[in-house]
Amino acid sequence: MYHNPVLLKQSVDDLVTNPDGIYVDCTFGGGGHSREILSRLSEKGKLFSFDQDLDALKNTIDDPRFTLVNQNFRFLENSMLMYGFPQVDGVLADLGVSSHQFDEAERGFSTRNNAPLDMRMNVMQSLDAKKVINEYEETELADIFYYYGELREARKLARDIVHHRKTKIINTTEDLKKLFSYLPPHKVNKFYAQLFQAIRIEVNQELEALKEMLVQAYNILRPEGRLVVISYHSLEDRLVKRFLKNGMFEGEQQRDIYGNYKKVFELLKTKAVIPDDKEIEENSRARSAKMRTGIKV
Repeated sequence: MYHNPVLLKQSVDDLVTNPDGIYVDCTFGGGGHSREILSRLSEKGKLFSFDQDLDALKNTIDDPRFTLVNQNFRFLENSMLMYGFPQVDGVLADLGVSSHQFDEAERGFSTRNNAPLDMRMNVMQSLDAKKVINEYEETELADIFYYYGELREARKLARDIVHHRKTKIINTTEDLKKLFSYLPPHKVNKFYAQLFQAIRIEVNQELEALKEMLVQAYNILRPEGRLVVISYHSLEDRLVKRFLKNGMFEGEQQRDIYGNYKKVFELLKTKAVIPDDKEIEENSRARSAKMRTGIKV
């Protein structure tokens, strides 16, 4: 299976309120969520799905109601304008890396396999993990490890990498992991997961793209349209939670002319929805998932 969709029924239940409506799946992947959305739509309904990964294009759906857009979701608003649909009824985004991308060893996403330092979701872009590790300044690397991987020892990690690459280029995931072979065995798995996450976020500019997508999703949603986002780590979830609450990512919440806090969304549920034990047992990658749904005010 290319990708096992997480919170499939719950997310589409929240998303689709009008069978005749226009919907967007920002992260097509294997098409699991898209197929479920299409099953809820009438002949009048339409679905536009986005994916920048060329591999995902192989999973396209033969349905006159369906359009697959080979773009990063940060181009959501312009793309929908180009297709002649400036307003939509709902937007879904299942963030993170697909099972297929993790399982394709040569993509370099997984900590389990030795592979070239790549980690690009869009293989056409020039920036990859090898360039980040071998060319970024020490301070840049330290910031990436600290802010994107939440690694306390970020400065030391960056210093170790810069010292090593002076004599030998770091080409593969195994080359990178060997630099930290001194770590105690009980810390290794979590450490590598955080380290690879940090590099991957930088390579793909994931948090910046997410912020751009959320703003654009708000812009194209009709009043009472729904935004459903499934995130997999705290950095993503914090951005989603804050944006749904007050339409901002940082700074002071805006007030209206009467001094009341300005709402951009009503939360469908006050707390994030998480997968149940059965789904986690069937799909371990669902363990960290959190889903939040906002209704445009």
